[in-house]
Amino acid sequence: MSSKRREAVPADTLLAGTREAFPEVRILNIEQIEGLESWHHRVILSGNTVVSGAMKLLNALEDFKSDGSVDSAEGDHAALAEGYSILLRVLYPATPHISHTLWQDLGFAKLQGDLLDAPWPTVDEAALKQDEIELMLQINGKLRGSITVPAGATKEAIEKMALGNEAFIKYAEGAAPKKVIIVPGRLVNVVV
Repeated sequence: MSSKRREAVPADTLLAGTREAFPEVRILNIEQIEGLESWHHRVILSGNTVVSGAMKLLNALEDFKSDGSVDSAEGDHAALAEGYSILLRVLYPATPHISHTLWQDLGFAKLQGDLLDAPWPTVDEAALKQDEIELMLQINGKLRGSITVPAGATKEAIEKMALGNEAFIKYAEGAAPKKVIIVPGRLVNVVV
């Protein structure tokens, strides 16, 4: 280590200067802070994402209403059990103690083993496929309704359905469409 003493530089000069004006250690400090800050944002954002997703799942599970038929009772129970199982596995890294206790108390330990050994939930792509999708219908940029189209519909078919929709006929007031903008999976905007 050198006994050579560096000249003190006011902090505001360091912050206002160019990268070349910074002492090497200050550059390293800033780089480390920047790295930690981006790490912190990733952790916070992903944590918030987990909490948000968990709340949405919990609300959906709580709002679920069975149709009451005997045929669907077993399937309803299985779907609810799967939902709570997923919820606890997703919450486990953030809240290990309460998640583990709930896992035990709800009987998942007997069925699936210890929560620590439970596999991470995976997406079932087949369950997400839809036969039909709902697209918002805008006329001149204002939301005027929606149309339901087959999931694999072409742009031409979507345009035809949009132009034949009663909301379009009502709000277009007989004007011919100048342009039809289709945002796949989201909306159709008809400019008249």
